[in-house]
This record gives sequence, C-alpha cells and structure tokens, in this order.
Amino acid sequence: MRTAVDFSPLYRSAVGFDRLVGLLDSAARADTTPGWPPYNIERVAGADAETGDSYRIEVAVAGFRPDQLNIEVKENVLTVTGKKDADDSTRTFLHRGLAERSFERRFQLADHIRVTHADLANGLLSIALQLEIPEAKKAKTIAINTASNTQTVLEAAE
Repeated sequence: MRTAVDFSPLYRSAVGFDRLVGLLDSAARADTTPGWPPYNIERVAGADAETGDSYRIEVAVAGFRPDQLNIEVKENVLTVTGKKDADDSTRTFLHRGLAERSFERRFQLADHIRVTHADLANGLLSIALQLEIPEAKKAKTIAINTASNTQTVLEAAE
C-alpha cells in the first residue's frame, strides 16, 4: 500500500521550486492512472550535444484513424487523445479482445522540449520531440587572460 507524501516542508525552505514539487506530486499520482494505451519513450540514437537531444514517444493506437486522434501541447504538457466513433451495433462479437475505447494520455515535458512532428503507421503513433536549448542558456567558453595578454589589450586600448 502506498502512502501519500507531504511536500509542505519543501515549501517552507525552498523558494521557486513549487513547479518541481508539483511535478513530483503528479508523478506520485500517475501510478493510479490506467495503463492503456501502452506507450514507449525513447532517446533517439544519433542525438549529439550540438543539436540537442531527440526523443520519441510511441503510443499503440491500433484501430484509430488520424482524424480520431489529437495531439496538443500546452504549458509543457503533451496530451494525446483518441476519440472513437459511436459503437457499431451491427457487429456481433464472439470475443472482443481489442480495446476500442477513447483515451487521454498526458506527458509532462521539460522546458525547451519542442514537438517536431507526428506519424501514424502500423497502429503506432510516433511523436518526435527535440530539446532545443536557447543560445542564452548554452555553455560559453571564457578566454583566460595572462599578464602579457592583458598588457597587449591595454596598449591596444590606448
């Protein structure tokens, strides 16, 4: 049995971390959500430090058409929804093992993650994500001055 975690002590001593605490709280609640539809999250091979990291989310959406699926990003939350049409009562099932129900899946995205595109093939919805770090947040190399370097700079300034 799982017990609830009280994050209130963090609010007393940490300023500006309320978003992080909210993420931890929502992750703790995420275990109670149903596991349908199944999905994969992977880091795409070939991602390098220069272009940033690439990720892919694959959601199993067998039986859904593109017009029945919706992908939305709002406030760092990626929401994938699937809405099935009204049940076809003309069909008689002897066994119904394929889940044909509507769903909503939410993924919390880190800052600077951008959804680049989505593809639907063979019952898998593949959503491509890219980490794009702004120039202002990238590491900068600082030149180290020496005594002779500094003298040259001072003479050039005169």
